[in-house]
Amino acid sequence: MADPVPPVSVRVADDRDLPALARLRREWTAERTGGQVEDDHFDRSFAAWWRTELPRRTFWVAEAGTDRSGYTVVGSLNVVEIGNMPRPGARPGRWGYVGNAFVVASYSDRGVAAALLTAAVEHARARRYQRLVLRPTPSSTPFYLRHGFAPAGEGMLMLLPHAAPAEGAGPDGPS
Repeated sequence: MADPVPPVSVRVADDRDLPALARLRREWTAERTGGQVEDDHFDRSFAAWWRTELPRRTFWVAEAGTDRSGYTVVGSLNVVEIGNMPRPGARPGRWGYVGNAFVVASYSDRGVAAALLTAAVEHARARRYQRLVLRPTPSSTPFYLRHGFAPAGEGMLMLLPHAAPAEGAGPDGPS
């Protein structure tokens, strides 16, 4: 009998997650290049990037495990908040750019990507973003379309966070 899959939860990342986020970025790179890329300075440059980006990005991590067994970060996603330039007679709005979504292969098709995206959409609603946009990979485009995003030109997809959820939006992860 196979071991049961540990439960997965999603939460906002903090400084304690920096090593796990760097590990996920290494795994993402290895998947795309066909192997590990040696870079003795990567952890330092990732930490510097994290510190620079943190004021304008919200990061989420998906963790698998239990209090008893411990937790392992198995996915992440972030949203960059972009403020519109003010104009006379109107309140400036905000929108978000979804980026760097990644779930380790052993957790793909288990609802992890959907849980991460749900957290980002809830954040967008709470922050009253006018829109969420992203530039998905060709293989992840169907996932985002199933979750209410629509084509927005030049390979971009957009979601209006305050619109009603799309028909058929389901929990499965990227294809």
